[in-house]
Order: sequence, then C-alpha cells, then structure tokens
Amino acid sequence: MTSRHHDESTKKGLELGSWLPHVSTNLMAGLIEMLAAAPYNGRADMPEIARSLHLEVDDLFPVAEVLQYLGFADVREGDILLTPPARVFAELGTQERKMMFAEHLLRHVPLAARIKKVLNERPGHRAPRVRFEQELEDFLTDSAAEDTLDAVINWGRYGEIFSYNDQTEIFSLEDVEA
Repeated sequence: MTSRHHDESTKKGLELGSWLPHVSTNLMAGLIEMLAAAPYNGRADMPEIARSLHLEVDDLFPVAEVLQYLGFADVREGDILLTPPARVFAELGTQERKMMFAEHLLRHVPLAARIKKVLNERPGHRAPRVRFEQELEDFLTDSAAEDTLDAVINWGRYGEIFSYNDQTEIFSLEDVEA
C-alpha cells in the first residue's frame, strides 16, 4: 500500500474488507491515558512518545492508527492528537470505557458492526467464525483476514458487543446485551 493511498483510506474511514492491525485495548487505553495527562495534554510527537514508552515509532504507529480509525485520535505530520471523545474516555471508569469503546467500534469498524448485525438477525444469535473469514477473504489474503478478524474479536470482547468461544469458533450474543 502506498503512503498516499494509506493516508486517503485513513481519512475516508474503514470498509468491511479493510485490514486491521492487532492492537490490544490495554495499549490503546494506556496511550490515551498517557496523552491526556501532562506534559502532553492531548498532543505529542510520535517519536517522543515512542521513546518514553521504550518502543520504536514503527511499533507505536499501529496503535495510533487504530485510535484514529476509532475516532479517538488524529495523526498528523508525526504528531498524535487526542479527539474530544478520547479525552472523555481517559476520565471514565472501566465499565463506562467499555461502553464508549463499543459505541466507537460499532460506528467506525464495519466488520464489528457486521458481526453484531448478523448475530442480532439470527434466531439463535450465533454465527461461526468461518462465515466472517470467508467474507473477508473476498478482500484480503487468508492470513490478513484471520488477523483482522482476531483483532475485531478482541476489541468486540472488550467492548462486550459479542462473545466468542475460541474452542468452538462461534460468535454469540450470550453474556452480552442484545
């Protein structure tokens, strides 16, 4: 993917078949907290933040990219800026953070919204993983589809928008609100 194409796709938002990097919600929340506090107060130079976290900029970029996709940050000219929702997120307790994250995930990540929609529409509120992997494989390589689905599974679990059983590879709305 060229840099120009990448910047354009970031600006216009994600599509159902967009590849997503696997970034932990703990890393996302930690970066938001760090950026919201002094001395950054919502804005920091990416190389400076990477140094303070003992990371390479290349390791920090996927975290910043996902935060941008989710509407929690803007990445411009090597700086990362928190959006107003991210500043609110930094002040919330755990359960409120999960609810806010779920809202942003469903609004900004079409695959998460698709999984939730399919589960809501099915009589048993269940669907096999392979169903979504096959859909992603229309857009991505097999391994990229698997990685993207794994990322969304972790984020969806955190936001409590669906459950996923690793053994049966079944999504469900069990233990979450429909």
